[in-house]
Amino acid sequence: MVPELSVVIPMYNEEEVLPLLVERLRPLLDGMGTTYEVVAVDDGSKDLTAALLQRYHREWSELRVVRLRANAGHQAAISAGLVSALGDYVVTIDADLQDPPEIIPQMLAAAKDDGVDVVYGVRNDRSTDTWFKRASAQAFYKLIGLMSQTSAHADAGDYRLMSRATVDAINSLPEHNRVLRFIVPALNFPSDTVEYKREERAAGDSKYPLLKMIKLSLDSLTGFSTAPLRLATFAGFGGAVLAVLLVLYTLISRSQGHTVAGWTSTVAIVAGVGAVQLVCVGILGEYIGRMYGHMQGRPTYFIAYDSKTADTGAHGPTDTPLPAQPSEAHIRTTSEEPDTDAVDTMPDTASDTVHDTASDTVTVLDPEPRTEPERTQLRG
Repeated sequence: MVPELSVVIPMYNEEEVLPLLVERLRPLLDGMGTTYEVVAVDDGSKDLTAALLQRYHREWSELRVVRLRANAGHQAAISAGLVSALGDYVVTIDADLQDPPEIIPQMLAAAKDDGVDVVYGVRNDRSTDTWFKRASAQAFYKLIGLMSQTSAHADAGDYRLMSRATVDAINSLPEHNRVLRFIVPALNFPSDTVEYKREERAAGDSKYPLLKMIKLSLDSLTGFSTAPLRLATFAGFGGAVLAVLLVLYTLISRSQGHTVAGWTSTVAIVAGVGAVQLVCVGILGEYIGRMYGHMQGRPTYFIAYDSKTADTGAHGPTDTPLPAQPSEAHIRTTSEEPDTDAVDTMPDTASDTVHDTASDTVTVLDPEPRTEPERTQLRG
């Protein structure tokens, strides 16, 4: 049965906040009176996130665990969740609880009542963010708005609800290094907004340090604007004009017997032209890098495990069982320290996979064909 609502949650090393997330999200979704699934995408976590997810999956049938074989990044994890999600409406939300899940019913109601394809979660209060983060975000969105024809809400991140038509459109795009907060507005589907107050992170550390934010900015700029490429062209024309004027100035000065400036002006000119050239080469390099990555055609993520296929016995040839299951000692509050000694081993009946520890090989039983619900028409 196709659920009405899918909630996609990318996760990377979220063992501290995961119990709090489940505690708030499960009763909320159970009380909505609609069929749903929660697609938790483990982005190659190195802590006990995968084990905790498997433990919760055994108790919460609507929780679907998708584990990537290696860390692929936040945007790639969301893309993997969108490909896996089956719902008529799909919500993407981070696991840190800075974006409150309690407004999901409001998002769904807005999509149905207003007949829109996208409902953005917009932060009307970002007092919990640092001054630097607020200022840099505002400047970044204004820069993208000026240099491209793509408009995005300055206070909207990756918390949004999308219709099946929107999700199918995104999944059909061949683009790598997606930045979904700009791709979704670029589709220009009918949209609405729901405002909320951004909270502090419930537990754990931020997974978006400064270097990752810079990389996201570069992907956004080169992915949605040709202005930097045109800047190189304009700089080249400007340099040519200045060179012509300099030649004319030199000829006039020589005809009048004036002395031409010495080595200082020469070094300044050479340095200025060299600086412009380096900037232009760097900008061109960004675009060439994107073209190179696109020509390679390498997927941005690899799914190693999906609890939906594992439960039905429809294993794929590359499915990898999740690590050992945590005991009740691992379901703890954020104030408790991790206890790696309290991990149970996975029961033999958890999957149809036979593991030979002596040879460290995995034997997978022949899978049955997986049936997917037919979608003959994009729906709004």
